[in-house]
Amino acid sequence: MTTAPARAWKPKPGRSQALVEAEQDKAAGGPHRRAVFITATHTVRASVVLKANQNTVRAYLRWRSEGRYSTRSLGPVRHATRPENLAQGWELARSQGLAHDEHPPPGSWASSPSVRTSMQGNRGRDTRPERRLRTRLHARGLRYRVSARPLPGLRRTADIVFPKAKVAIFVDGCYWHGCPDHHRQAKTNSQFWKKKIADNKRRDAETSSILEENGWTVLRFWEHEDAAQAADEVFMALAESSNHR
Repeated sequence: MTTAPARAWKPKPGRSQALVEAEQDKAAGGPHRRAVFITATHTVRASVVLKANQNTVRAYLRWRSEGRYSTRSLGPVRHATRPENLAQGWELARSQGLAHDEHPPPGSWASSPSVRTSMQGNRGRDTRPERRLRTRLHARGLRYRVSARPLPGLRRTADIVFPKAKVAIFVDGCYWHGCPDHHRQAKTNSQFWKKKIADNKRRDAETSSILEENGWTVLRFWEHEDAAQAADEVFMALAESSNHR
């Protein structure tokens, strides 16, 4: 019978995939520290899994490659909370040579693996955070335009647009839009990147202001925010817009 305290190993129920990934990133010290080298040219990202057996909590490293999952036992972890035990699990994985840091390729503009990961995660459209939110909205029966200009004469594109309700949604990447919680300034070409991010933030504020002046409701979400909660906010904004028509 399992008697180890739940807070030492058990995850909270109902977490989104984004929160699961964020928990692993934090415990490992960044997404770039979760690398498992399958071959010299093939790297995958792993996770630490905690399991309890009576009074003992054990850590395992788990990853997927070519459609198959692999698991390696890391040994017991002995802290009182899940975050501490996850962090210890990652320390064990590195000490055993199972987990490694992912290094930027030669010539990369990114100053560190973590910055490069953030840059790579911010594509122009159809990012994973956008797709997660769109899936939630579609499941509620909502239909929308993707990557569209709310105002035809304005060269500004929103990630999700409800033209009739005049609701524009932006899912902002933490690196490119200067998230106060997760943005880390690049060390190489720091002045260039500092100005770039500041310009992006000014453009974001200007875009929101112009749209609102033209009767649009603007919703902005960070990429790390829970998609279900964001969908709730969108649903309420659409309902309010309908009530005022």
